[in-house]
Amino acid sequence: MANDNATEGQQPEALATFAATARNDGKKPDDIGLTATPESGPLPASSEKKAQAATKVLREGVLKRDQGADEAVDALPDRTRDT
Repeated sequence: MANDNATEGQQPEALATFAATARNDGKKPDDIGLTATPESGPLPASSEKKAQAATKVLREGVLKRDQGADEAVDALPDRTRDT
């Protein structure tokens, strides 16, 4: 499978590999190699939104009360959902 310019020379995202493996009865699919494809390449997401979501997740872990982490994480692209 040929790469497009957006994934040229990049490795597949780990979550894309893990999700595909989980859907394939625990065996990494043969079509996932060492180079990203359009399906396994990085998803565009704001670094600021990712940092805010991570901060909320960590705050919830420390404070043991709702900080809006679920909503912040749900707003980010999710590679693990089968589309």
